[in-house]
Amino acid sequence: MRCLAARVNYKTLIVICVLFTLVTLLLWNRCSSDRAALFPRDANGAFRAEGLEKRAAASESDGDVNGPAKQQSEEASPQEQQKAPPVVGGLNGNKAPGLKYEEIDCLVNEEYTVKGRREGAEVFLPFSWVEKYFEVYGKIAQYDGYDRFEFSHSYSKVYAQRAPYHPDGVFMSFEGYNVEVRDRVKCISGVEGQRFSFSPGPASLCVPLSTQWGPQGYFYPIQIAQYGLSHYSKNLTEKPPHVEVYETAEERDQSNRPGEWTVPKGCSITTVPDKSRFTNVKQFVVPENSEGASLQLGNSRDFIISFDLKFVTNGSVSVVLETTEKNQLFTVHYVTSSQLIAFKDRSITYGIGPRTSWSTLTRDLVTDLRKGVGLSNTKAVKQTKIMPRRVVRLVAKGKGFIDNVTISTTAHMAAFSAASDWLVRNQDEKGGWPIMVTRKLGEGFRSLDPGWYSAMAQGQAISTLVRAYLLTKDHAFLSSALRATAPYKLLSEQHGVKAVFMNKHDWYEEYPTSPSSFVLNGFMYSLIGLYDLKETAGEKLGREAKLLYDRGMESLKAMLPLYDTGSGTIYDLRHFALGTSPNLARWDYHTTHINQLQLISTIDESSVFKEFFKRWKSYLKGSRAKHN
Repeated sequence: MRCLAARVNYKTLIVICVLFTLVTLLLWNRCSSDRAALFPRDANGAFRAEGLEKRAAASESDGDVNGPAKQQSEEASPQEQQKAPPVVGGLNGNKAPGLKYEEIDCLVNEEYTVKGRREGAEVFLPFSWVEKYFEVYGKIAQYDGYDRFEFSHSYSKVYAQRAPYHPDGVFMSFEGYNVEVRDRVKCISGVEGQRFSFSPGPASLCVPLSTQWGPQGYFYPIQIAQYGLSHYSKNLTEKPPHVEVYETAEERDQSNRPGEWTVPKGCSITTVPDKSRFTNVKQFVVPENSEGASLQLGNSRDFIISFDLKFVTNGSVSVVLETTEKNQLFTVHYVTSSQLIAFKDRSITYGIGPRTSWSTLTRDLVTDLRKGVGLSNTKAVKQTKIMPRRVVRLVAKGKGFIDNVTISTTAHMAAFSAASDWLVRNQDEKGGWPIMVTRKLGEGFRSLDPGWYSAMAQGQAISTLVRAYLLTKDHAFLSSALRATAPYKLLSEQHGVKAVFMNKHDWYEEYPTSPSSFVLNGFMYSLIGLYDLKETAGEKLGREAKLLYDRGMESLKAMLPLYDTGSGTIYDLRHFALGTSPNLARWDYHTTHINQLQLISTIDESSVFKEFFKRWKSYLKGSRAKHN
């Protein structure tokens, strides 16, 4: 050393020492920063190992996707599921020092290139490409100030059935359906007449007018039955509505708000007895060229208005709404004409027919406003953000009588009544509800000319009518349901809905096409209707429905495997009938299949339905059939 020191200049030694010190400090800082990234400090200076522990637990659970770890996550409460994600890669989610990303080209199937990123041996592709290529779904969500990415294999969910199925109970998960807000519903019509009702007076048949396959609008029995079944189910699952009474023409108790009419000069509002109703009513005589007699309402809580009405002459009842559109006032007019709907200068007009006898008019002001503002000449109603903020007043014109003016949160039974009555009124002599629009199911199928029947329409109509009968004991509903079995017995070419698969299995067609299409969801709906009828009508009256049901269930058990792809389901069997590629069911139809099997498994003890229900439900989370 003495010789070395003698040979090396002391200045050179100083430089070497300084360099050694710097290297030591750099290594020390590097180790400290890595430790801080793995164990971040909390607000009190303590290290957090939570992220590391969660990552370890996750890696253990990944080894068995069907094991306890998965079950625990499915049973976790919403609060537990929404905890902030663990901090990975440094404080506040920043990238840990030393991790380097490089751009890399990804050649897809030797056809085109996608820009990705590479981190060591790991390659990351843009989710916008992954989403389209694999048809998966994801979004960035924020919880407690943390961003995380939520990935899902499908976009639709299965709702657990509340209880074993009964013909007088909730229909599948239809309490979650909102038929009237669909963009292919032009409006809720007010021009139909009146017949039966679950309220003291006749109810108007306010039902959806569809633009499903044409912008002109037509009455589609499937949509009308679903409208009725959804409101019937909501009525069973929701709490009773809040109701505010504004006018009864009677002595009011202190809990009800008094009606305050403003009557212009030359107009009159008087209280008169009505012998047919055994009550007093309000008579109005108001020239149509006047500003109208108005009843102040001022309700900013609820938007379902209802009143009993009888006109002696032409006239109108209008409702003035304050809206979210810069607090502008819009007026919805219900007029004694056959006009369906019109919109001009913040005025929306619905025809309600002559109304020369007492009827109850119940309208959803939110729907009526938005359908009017969104009115278009296309099949879809235009989207709008406008909403009513306050129901200001009701305005009457013409000569007539009005009673029982109320505003409520909901009016589910009025909607169910309208749908049930429409079905009785519009059933033809052959027991069906003809669909008056041309339908082309796809290339290779012959078009269905206006007037065709649908087994799905027949089945859902029967389910609606059975519930109306059980609720009212009115045999008109049961008789209509019994007549509705007639198209089930006739082949498609005989203007029925029956097809026969492989000359063996009876099938009831949602679309009675040539060649047969064998749509699965429509067939199962038709079977549920037959079940409702056979269970309700009894052994004698329900004999035919039972025979049709039993034959259909045999076909379903035999043919279900044909609709299983190993990762999803098939909508119909056009690939068999036409020799084309399969028509895969999108996820919302796939979950419809699952919900239907869930229902059927409670009314039939065959294990096949429970097995398919379990397997098809697993496809929603990415499960697949095994390879060979």
